[in-house]
Amino acid sequence: MTLDTSTWMMIFFILLLIVSFYKIRQFFAQEQLPDDDTTKEAQAELEAIAIKIIAKNNDITELELYKSIKDDTSFDKEHFWRFNQNKSNQLLNSLRVKGLVSI
Repeated sequence: MTLDTSTWMMIFFILLLIVSFYKIRQFFAQEQLPDDDTTKEAQAELEAIAIKIIAKNNDITELELYKSIKDDTSFDKEHFWRFNQNKSNQLLNSLRVKGLVSI
């Protein structure tokens, strides 16, 4: 039994399509990473730390807030290793929008 060229092309196309879908599926994360700081629980933890610091000192600047959060004893440096000044500013803005702080 001989297969013509178009049949071979279709077979290879389907096989490579299956391989491509498999590779794309493996590329996307399928389970939550242990250091994922974008979850609701992690954000709530950061908000609690920020509110605690702001409650102690209401005249705090954004840079001082960032440094205070980083220096806080309940701040997990390994879990929040991506935390930077920009994320601190976004956290403060979200707290302002929620009406939890007024600085």
